Amino acid sequence: MSFCSFFGGEVFQNHFEPGVYVCAKCGYELFSSRSKYAHSSPWPAFTETIHADSVAKRPEHNRPGALKVSCGKCGSGLGHEFLNDGPKRGQSRF
Repeated sequence: MSFCSFFGGEVFQNHFEPGVYVCAKCGYELFSSRSKYAHSSPWPAFTETIHADSVAKRPEHNRPGALKVSCGKCGSGLGHEFLNDGPKRGQSRF
């Protein structure tokens, strides 16, 4: 499953089949369906990445509590990590 199509609606928001979400640009493994959960956001929500280097993060200066996230291999933009906004206390949401 490729991640992420930002325009025209997110086709994987309500998709909960077992599998791996990969970067749409380079195919690098980003998230497992095991870390995916239902969220009110229009994008799929995950609690963790597959590999420690699946994503690169940098501060988002105009959004406190959020980090800008890109593919750890090719740098393609993926969205944000929202700190302490996961399904459990202290978890983040990608």
